[in-house]
Amino acid sequence: MPNNHDKPLGAPELQQPKKAGDIEPFPNGKMTYLAPLPLPTPMPPYGPHIGELNDVYMDFGLGSPQVFMWQMTLGGPFNIACSVAFLFPLLGGFLGLMFGDGLETSWIYVEEIFEETLGLALETGFFILLISLGVWHHNHKKRATLIPTRFNRQRREVCFMPEGATEPVFVPWESLSAWVIEAQGATQYGIHRQYGMGIGYQHGETLTSLEFQCAGLPLAISHWEAIRGYMEYEVNDLKSIQDLQDLQGPDDPPHEGLHTFRNARARMHQQIRDGSRSRTSGFFWYLYHVMTLWTIPNRLVEWEVRRLEEIGKQALPDAMREWSEPLPENQWTKPSEQLLRLSEQVRQLQKRQPRRPITEIFAEVQRSPSNGKRRA
Repeated sequence: MPNNHDKPLGAPELQQPKKAGDIEPFPNGKMTYLAPLPLPTPMPPYGPHIGELNDVYMDFGLGSPQVFMWQMTLGGPFNIACSVAFLFPLLGGFLGLMFGDGLETSWIYVEEIFEETLGLALETGFFILLISLGVWHHNHKKRATLIPTRFNRQRREVCFMPEGATEPVFVPWESLSAWVIEAQGATQYGIHRQYGMGIGYQHGETLTSLEFQCAGLPLAISHWEAIRGYMEYEVNDLKSIQDLQDLQGPDDPPHEGLHTFRNARARMHQQIRDGSRSRTSGFFWYLYHVMTLWTIPNRLVEWEVRRLEEIGKQALPDAMREWSEPLPENQWTKPSEQLLRLSEQVRQLQKRQPRRPITEIFAEVQRSPSNGKRRA
């Protein structure tokens, strides 16, 4: 989970003003700035780290609890216990048959191994369950106490709660810095590449940033594009940037839960009727969900979401809560003329040169004589 001051790939140097398109090399890689100003990119928006999103603000840095995590937390120990208790005895009986023992003798092997492994299976499953629940509790407690970075598009400001601070800091949206990182290093297994995306600002001599690793450079840019798209009224719901499997109906809540299970099951049956999916695939779908305790993980996600919403609202500072209130439309902050002009130039260049790297396009529009002198 990303945190303030979490800089796994290298901290940016924001003492000198940066612009979108600037590249800052460091010994084993480089940082490419996407803001300020927040110019559009051609990547589709993707926001797994985005929590609450509404017409006024968006929370970034937490995301919503996932069903898969509960499936692993509960289903993992259950499957390990079942494997030890049942698969090992069956394997012993099968080996007896393989080595020429009769069916009756092999079944005796099964019974004896089962008696020996049943207690071990229960102890092992219980021990792993305790570890899994401990990990969940640690992450849940962290979620409940961590105040996310909040983006208010009506005010066009970003609210940071720096670690150890008692009052939030409000940063103008168009002055926020954003970057993607490419780094690589040699290991005994070959070249290891890392990618990340970060946002931050310089407050006096203190750098406050939020940074996390990504699977690839395009994905890192997509994370930023989800933020930029929301602030520029191009992204208006979580479904378009999170629901990649399209398991949420128009009236469903934005997080996972029982509704996603039912929608997935209904779609699976429809695919079998249409012939695009085999019955064997449907059998394994049911087997997977039985082995991960059916709908219990989905119900637990809904409970966790409700709990986090209650705790999160109480943990917010009063200044941040007041800042998050909606404004009359005539008081909404408008984008600057410079941002509108540069964004339009970027879009035109992208249409004419779709294969050109976005950083080169950013740099070209920044150098344009019509945009004034480049800041040092």
